[in-house]
Amino acid sequence: MPIFHQHKDDPITEHQTRKFTRRAIVLGSTAAALAGCATTAQSPEQTAILAEPTPVAPLMYAALPTEQFPVPAVDISQIDPRFWRQDIDYETNEKTGTLIVDTPNKYLYHVHSGGRATRYGIGVGREGFAWAGRAVVAYKRKWPRWTPPDSMVARQPELRPYSVANGGMDPGLRNPLGARALYIHENGVDTLYRLHGTPQANSIGKAVSSGCIRLLNQDVIHLHDTVTDGSSIVVIPDPSVTPLLVGSA
Repeated sequence: MPIFHQHKDDPITEHQTRKFTRRAIVLGSTAAALAGCATTAQSPEQTAILAEPTPVAPLMYAALPTEQFPVPAVDISQIDPRFWRQDIDYETNEKTGTLIVDTPNKYLYHVHSGGRATRYGIGVGREGFAWAGRAVVAYKRKWPRWTPPDSMVARQPELRPYSVANGGMDPGLRNPLGARALYIHENGVDTLYRLHGTPQANSIGKAVSSGCIRLLNQDVIHLHDTVTDGSSIVVIPDPSVTPLLVGSA
């Protein structure tokens, strides 16, 4: 094999050495830069994989433009899907047609035959205003007036314009009773307890209602249309959250 001797002061060899060294540096820098680009390019893909899907609004919560006061669609992003209206298996000893208000878990059940029920999400009144037990749905109203009792007006003087003496609040979307109300009587006496509508979707499933038991307007309309006067109702109390009396109408 031939042996080549490199002289230290050989200008050609030194030039080639410097040239190869510069090429190595440039190539190394380019490779590092490309590696950095490759890492950055993966970020959007990872973000897309982790993105949460947008929930699709059920048709049952669409707008109701033919109502006396047109009801807007529900913003379902404000409600946990477990509180959406649904038909479920539900074993109970209560007779068909009974309403069961599960105050602790924020559900209302309308019992059907064959071990089935319609379950609605509800909002429950503040602590300190209680009624629980067995009673009946004495009657129902579409777009009811709201008349807070005198005891409530005494606590909240701003409600005086809507007192019994002043004829209550006109029906409408801003009325606390919403699109429908079911009036509960016990032994022929008004309990002042109501099942009623609300446009405030973010109150469903929570203990924030300033009324009794509130449902989405779309849900209380559905309930109103399927419950008959005289139906039994059972209200299960919650030691920490009890219904607020909303007054008569």
